[in-house]
Amino acid sequence: MSKAKKHEFKAEIQQLLDIVINSLYTDKEIFIRELVSNAADALEKLRFQQASGATVHDPDLELAVSITTDDKEQTISIADTGIGMTADELVENLGTIAHSGSKAFVQQLAEAKEKGDQPDANLIGQFGVGFYSAFMVGDKVTVETRSFDPEAQGCRWVSEGTGSYEIESVKDDLPRGTKITVQLKKDQKTFAEAATVKGIVKRYSSFVPFPINVNGEHENTVEAIWARDARGIKADEYEEFYKLIGHDSDGPMYRLHFSADAPLAIRSLLFVPKRNFEMPGMPRAETQVHLYCRKVLIDPEPKELLPEWMRFVKGVVDSEDLPLNISRESMQDSALMAKLKKVLSKRFIKMLTEKAKKDAEEYDGFFAQFGRFIKEGVASDFDNKEALGKLLRFESSVTDAGKTTSLADYVSRMPEEQTEIYYITAPNREAAEASPYFEAFKVKSQEVLFFYDAWDEFVADHLMEFDGKKLVAAEKAEVEVDAPAKDGERLNDEDGEALAKWIKEKLGDDVNEVRISKRLVDSPAVIVDGDKFMTASMRRMMKSMNPDGGGLPEKYDLEINPGHNMIVLLNQQRADNSDLAGKVAEQIYDNCRAAAGLLEDPRAMINRMNELLEQALGGGK
Repeated sequence: MSKAKKHEFKAEIQQLLDIVINSLYTDKEIFIRELVSNAADALEKLRFQQASGATVHDPDLELAVSITTDDKEQTISIADTGIGMTADELVENLGTIAHSGSKAFVQQLAEAKEKGDQPDANLIGQFGVGFYSAFMVGDKVTVETRSFDPEAQGCRWVSEGTGSYEIESVKDDLPRGTKITVQLKKDQKTFAEAATVKGIVKRYSSFVPFPINVNGEHENTVEAIWARDARGIKADEYEEFYKLIGHDSDGPMYRLHFSADAPLAIRSLLFVPKRNFEMPGMPRAETQVHLYCRKVLIDPEPKELLPEWMRFVKGVVDSEDLPLNISRESMQDSALMAKLKKVLSKRFIKMLTEKAKKDAEEYDGFFAQFGRFIKEGVASDFDNKEALGKLLRFESSVTDAGKTTSLADYVSRMPEEQTEIYYITAPNREAAEASPYFEAFKVKSQEVLFFYDAWDEFVADHLMEFDGKKLVAAEKAEVEVDAPAKDGERLNDEDGEALAKWIKEKLGDDVNEVRISKRLVDSPAVIVDGDKFMTASMRRMMKSMNPDGGGLPEKYDLEINPGHNMIVLLNQQRADNSDLAGKVAEQIYDNCRAAAGLLEDPRAMINRMNELLEQALGGGK
């Protein structure tokens, strides 16, 4: 063995060491991921040399990563049988910053530190960066390595990370590859425990394409099937993989396996579960698609990888370009990540569109589970709003109960002269069909969508139009019907206008306007929000969000049906018994507010109703 030669770290390396040790990585366990990633890179490089026909030392040696822990000596060793290094390569890789972008990387971290920002980077596959993470947990790091070159000699690199390192030749025949031994700091002895290390390997490196053995036990037994050609993968392999990463006993409903070369080289495997795991009243779910780089986990919950509405999706996205371009610090606002999000979301929407076209019944099952997320996307994802609008499904007046239709199908059935898509918000189909707002459309045989979800109208308001047709609430639609009198009598225009004026006088400021209705058939009256941009359901939603008040002032218009017997009799009674007619007018108005879900305090209405019942029984004045 030759005498060890002492070398000083270049200034940039010492600067890098200070940053790595003190502030680069949030979790110290990352050093295992980094060293395993470097080992995998070394194995890939050796495999390339073998494929190129190069002569390799000990060619029959298995390509693998071996991790050994020693809790008594408080050490951890990570060894690979990869390409290895010569003494000159040790100096180049570990004593200087040889990679073209690494110096700029160090400068960027230093500037962030000076500004008081928290640098946080995860660049794997760059030996000159990730390697130094070992000094976060180690007092001393020893590297023993032998190049794949049959003529090369083994050597040893040792440093305590304090400004210098030593290199010496090793005459003993070292195996091909590199072994890194970390003498752990006293407060980091947990990394000398096999159970701890196995958990870290499983979390970050389960899909590294070479065997990883911890104290002789093979840990990464699951294949990264997203990296394989989809044509060679069986359905049961997909299902088994999904159950593993999705923590779900059932198989997936849908899957999307695709790759792209731009704007990043990516491979992705996304799954839609069979059921929605985000329960009402429970905290909002986090993203369930993990971000990998060359099969090594970068971020288990990458918040900027997918739009929020896709948080029900499970799976993996892997990009080889990430370590050279993106640190965890810059991922959240990176234009490149924004492009990646755009590619993934558009491709996923395309898959759903194809599934809906191929099997409408199966897609209805999907929408029953995950329709809320699609609606959320319409309201929040401007870039994909129109495409997501095509995925919406609703019952309508022309579908059977429980059957849904798309907006595209609605438009295809529209008469040529119709320019708007109409909808009614109601708690269920029976309520929608009994709604006074539906009466005119029923007489005219005009299709109306039924919105049962409280947020549907909010979604329609954001979508605004579909295929050039504006979405309009039925109560706001300018629709007229020439309906016959329900009981054979009907107020003429003059009497109708006079009655409307009288009701307004009786109700005073409680009502905004009273007018003759041109939409009612079976109902005596209906209220319409006086604000042209509001509907009754929107007011209900606003009240539910702000129950203490402070919302828009109540501005309700009352429309009366001149062909309904109750309105005809009311007109007669206002002359014969003004007191009774006044109470009936107030009761009709409150009935309409109650039907619209806008009567918050029913006590006055109930007292009045009791008085009217008493009068009807002959006991009142």
